[in-house]
Amino acid sequence: MTHRQVYPPIRLKTHGLACGRGETVLAGDIDLDLAGGTGLVLRGANGVGKSTLLLTLAGLLAPLAGHIELIGHDAEDGPALHHCGHRNAVRPRLSVKDTLTFWAAINGAHGLAIDAALDRVGLGMAAKLDAGYLSAGQGRRLALARLLVSPRPLWLLDEPGAALDTQGQALLADLLASHLQQGGLAILASHDPVEVAGFSVLTLGERP
Repeated sequence: MTHRQVYPPIRLKTHGLACGRGETVLAGDIDLDLAGGTGLVLRGANGVGKSTLLLTLAGLLAPLAGHIELIGHDAEDGPALHHCGHRNAVRPRLSVKDTLTFWAAINGAHGLAIDAALDRVGLGMAAKLDAGYLSAGQGRRLALARLLVSPRPLWLLDEPGAALDTQGQALLADLLASHLQQGGLAILASHDPVEVAGFSVLTLGERP
C-alpha cells in the first residue's frame, strides 16, 4: 500500500458477463479482472451496451448471463460504489450547496466538507446560486462533487466529461488520478480521451 492509499485492496471480476435490455443482449462474454488503483474506459458506438454494462455492474440491471464479484470490500464500510449516469440529478430550485448537502445526507458525508468539495470542483463562488442557473458543464462539476463528499472505492461514470470545457476535463483527469492513487477503481464510458495513467480501454462491439 502506498502512503496515499485510503481504500482496502479491492478487485472487480466478471465471468462470462452478458448484459442487455429485456432479453436482448447488447454486450456479452465480458471477462474483467481489475484491481484497485486501475481504471477502464469503455468505448464503442452508440447502442453497443456501454451504459447498460455500467448499470449492470452497479446492480441496477440484472446480468443476462455470467456473474460479477467485488472482492475486498467490507459491507460494514458502507456502499461500495457510485454510479453517475447521463443526468446530473440536480434540482433546479435548490441552491448548489443545498443540492450537494442533500446528496451527502443520502450517501453519507465522510469525505470532503461541502464547501471544500465545491471549491475543489470550481463551484465555491456559486454555492448560493440556484442549481437551475448552472451551465451544463457546471452541472457536471456539481455531480462530480458528490464523489468527493461521499468517498466510495468503485466509480462507475457514464460520459463524465460531457459538457466539460478544457479546464473541466483537466479537473476530471485530476480527480480520476487521485482516486486511483488512493486505491480506488474507476470504470467509465467515454468518447473523450482519458489522459490518466493506469487506465486501459475496452471497446465494445468489436468483432474478433
